[in-house]
Parts: sequence; structure tokens; C-alpha cells
Amino acid sequence: MAKKKMGPRHFMYPQPAIIAGTNVDGKPNFMTVAWTGVMQHSPALIYISIRRERYTRAGIEANGTFSVNIPSTRQVVETDYVGINSGHKVDKSKVFNTFYGSLETAPMIEECPVNMECKLIKAIDFEGTHIVFVGEVVETFVSEECLTDGAPDVEKIDPLIFSTEGRYWGIGRMVAKAFNVGKGYENKDGDK
Repeated sequence: MAKKKMGPRHFMYPQPAIIAGTNVDGKPNFMTVAWTGVMQHSPALIYISIRRERYTRAGIEANGTFSVNIPSTRQVVETDYVGINSGHKVDKSKVFNTFYGSLETAPMIEECPVNMECKLIKAIDFEGTHIVFVGEVVETFVSEECLTDGAPDVEKIDPLIFSTEGRYWGIGRMVAKAFNVGKGYENKDGDK
């Protein structure tokens, strides 16, 4: 298969489109983030990477908290809106219905099927365009209608996905069971 050099680009597929929430000047503020991920299992650490000039940064740094909200494809308009409008210019506190957990300063979005309330552990500044905020998940909330047998169901959650060419996507079909399908692997020589 022929390959084309693309330069030092980050084509990670898929990227979740999450909505980060924090209080800024006593009001909820939300921002769409695609540069996010899991850092470790225990304690549960996740990160969001945001441009240093973003309005949301002030709330994270002032409160030491933030939320990660997983929107479904049904929230694509609102998700895009809070991503293309800065809290410096637009009051985004009324875009969603919000609730708070035990940290009291990390607003979460009722309409999103999954919410993670995070305590800021560390801010990492690589002196580039973004600052990485590492948060410990202190609680996770999942809408009851998105559970199957008491566990989150990705089809019911229907998470919104972002691609680096500037498009939103939904999740496709299940391909195989993880930690299982590889058990049947045979290399080219027929060895397992």
C-alpha cells in the first residue's frame, strides 16, 4: 500500500468531541474540546488540552475543577456553538441545563448522557499553543436511559466524534469484542 507523507500532523481517529465546563466569574461556561483523553485507570485521570487564551482556562485555574461532558449526536448544534463562541464575548451559561456534584464548581450538562466531575491535579505548559489540564475524576454520572444491564451503552449514548478535517461524526457499528478477538490470531507462518 502506497503511503503519502503528511508532515508532523496528529491524525488520531476518532477524537471525542467533549464539552468542558467550569465556573468563570460565578457563572457556568462551556467549551468544546477535541484534544482530550484518558491518562490512567486508578486513580481515574483524564486530560483536556486547550489553547492558552481560552476563557475557560481562567475558570479551571481559579476553581481547580472542571467537568467533561460527553454530548450525543443530538447535541451537535449546541456543541458546535459553545466551541465557536468565546466566553469572552458570549454568555454560554444558559445554553444547557446544569447541575453540580460534590466539588460545587464544575458545572455539568443535564442534556449530555455522560458527565465527569474532575478535580484539577496538574496543568502542564509545554510552551506551545495549548495547556494540558489533568483532572482526577471524582464522580461520573450517566443518564439512566443510556444504561444496559447497569453499564453505559455506547449505542444509547451515541457520542459525538470530531475529525481533524473539521467534521462531526457518530459511532458506527461494533466490529469485535476487545480482549477477545485477538485470541484467534495466527501470523503469516500459521503460528499463534
